[in-house]
Amino acid sequence: MVFLLLKVVTIFGFFASPALAHGIVTGIVANGIYTQGWSLDFYYDIVNKVAYPTTPGWYEDALDSGFIPPSEYQDPNIICHKDGRNANTTATVAAGSTVEFQWTQPWAHNIGPMLTYVANCNGDCETVDKTTLEFVKIDESGIDFTTQEWASGVMIANNGSWTSTVPKSLAPGHYVFRHETIACHGASTLGGAQNYPFCLNIDVTGFGTANPEGTLGVDLYNENDPGIYFNPYVTLTNYTIPGPVLWTG
Repeated sequence: MVFLLLKVVTIFGFFASPALAHGIVTGIVANGIYTQGWSLDFYYDIVNKVAYPTTPGWYEDALDSGFIPPSEYQDPNIICHKDGRNANTTATVAAGSTVEFQWTQPWAHNIGPMLTYVANCNGDCETVDKTTLEFVKIDESGIDFTTQEWASGVMIANNGSWTSTVPKSLAPGHYVFRHETIACHGASTLGGAQNYPFCLNIDVTGFGTANPEGTLGVDLYNENDPGIYFNPYVTLTNYTIPGPVLWTG
């Protein structure tokens, strides 16, 4: 009986510990309204066929160490995390205003950039094929060369939140917002970076007309990119933020 109990505890610990170890976007604030994001509890609700709240946060199965490695940059997992699946509702934000992304705390890694992308669904984001989404980078931050503080450190210091501004000229429509941090504490080894991408359905309102060309999710990064594979443990005087060129609108 003791052996069986220990075995059950061990198995439970195996699944529970990783869930507590990695970060996810648990909610957003847009137009002054808080909306819950994805929760790992929802995964088990789905498995057990239990009702769970609707959320604009895309479903994902990151129950292991919680990140996407560079070896999967050309795999659909890099788009909206592991087995990312369409959310069943949407939030709303006005072009020119901000979206505050709220991460789980505590966050163990504080070496790496913060990035935000948008992709026009050209229709319903609840049914769009994620492999067809073309992402436009609207926000990026790397390292402060004076203080050597990384953007992810700023996020942690700000109670695990990061705020991105939606370009005012962005055309109204149904979008997938892809928010991400890249933990670079292992970046001195090829394949050592850790990507934490999360997607949310957000409708953009306003009077903008711009619909910039984007990049497919599987083409955003390469494991040899200078912002992915580098030595973070020296005083940096330059850093190339990963991904396509920033679009400011």
